[in-house]
Amino acid sequence: MSDPKNAASTSTSDSLGWAARLTLKVAQRLRVGQLSLTLPNGDGHFEITGDMDGPSAALQLHSYRLAGKLIRSGDVGFAESYMAGEWDTPDLAALLYLLHLNEFYLLPNTPRLRRLAEWYRRGQHLFIRRNNRSGSRRNISYHYDLGNDFYRLWLDETWAYSSAVFQHERQPLADAQRHKFDLLIDMLKLDETHHLLEIGCGWGGFAIHAAQRSGCRVTGITLSTEQLNAARQRAEAAGVSDRVEFRLQDYRDVPEQFDRVVSIEMYEAVGESYWPVYFRKIHDSLKASGRAVIQAITIQHGQFDYYRNNVDFIQKYIFPGGMLASPEVFRQVAARAGLVTETAEFYGEHYAETLRRWHVRVQAARSDIVQQFDERFLRMWRYYLDYCRAGFTSGHIDMMQIALSKGEA
Repeated sequence: MSDPKNAASTSTSDSLGWAARLTLKVAQRLRVGQLSLTLPNGDGHFEITGDMDGPSAALQLHSYRLAGKLIRSGDVGFAESYMAGEWDTPDLAALLYLLHLNEFYLLPNTPRLRRLAEWYRRGQHLFIRRNNRSGSRRNISYHYDLGNDFYRLWLDETWAYSSAVFQHERQPLADAQRHKFDLLIDMLKLDETHHLLEIGCGWGGFAIHAAQRSGCRVTGITLSTEQLNAARQRAEAAGVSDRVEFRLQDYRDVPEQFDRVVSIEMYEAVGESYWPVYFRKIHDSLKASGRAVIQAITIQHGQFDYYRNNVDFIQKYIFPGGMLASPEVFRQVAARAGLVTETAEFYGEHYAETLRRWHVRVQAARSDIVQQFDERFLRMWRYYLDYCRAGFTSGHIDMMQIALSKGEA
């Protein structure tokens, strides 16, 4: 394979210091698309073009500290450098998409560096909190108890913090979220005779919608006190508090059986070692003729082993203890718990659009977010949204809605 071409530059690599040369050497491993790289301290501007066609993006460095962070901790270091203001880009989503496509080319390319980076990243697992009962509550609180006022700034009126499903590209986000709710209700085959358990009820949007549309009873559980209080208030305001109950409860402690179970993007927070417990609890919570529907983010099966052995930015800064499964692994663990896959649909491109809409709303609320937290938090949150969007756009991750039954009816 030929070397990437520096189509244009304002400096030559021979005239640069060691930090600049190291940074440029990493960037020149790009193989897909084009990167417009501006070095700090007036050290030059480089147009780096890979051998394969792909997207274009720009990266402006303010500090050479990025190179060391990349070697030590890969994508986590890249994110930390952005959070620290050490680099910027006019289009964060475009840059992260380009880097997703070049991920394995940009990794350390000598055995010694690979071993060092792998050792460092695997060591991060020692600091990821386990999802036992106390750990689960801490992990959920870490993310969702940032405050309802924060989420109110950028979520739509449904308060749905999960992928929407769009009927057309100009559909308002709230309408697309309600359409997602309707798809889940249809997949559940829900009617007024059913009692539905929602594992991870969030701020109550789906539970309220399900009760209004189908007339069913709903029990929703959460580990977030902020969510619990808001969900109860919203059910009361919607006039469905007689049919919708919300509890502060771990899914492992639910004693009843239900006609239906739904879980919308809560599976990702369970943690791999607790997947069998999660699926067994769904199995045991269903009546013999029951049906469960889970909406979950999945990862490509071929990338699962590498992913599960390395801590990424999301696990360290956004969802401590979180873990994605591939669709194949998801079905295998569910089957071992006695659950039969009935049908599955995938909507990854819809999640990419949902994240784009969220990013726009976060940008519009920038001053309020900085006032509540600080600039570093805002940069972390923008990175989180666009990092995920790049994953869905590249196909690295997907969104699945899957229906399961006990296979006993």
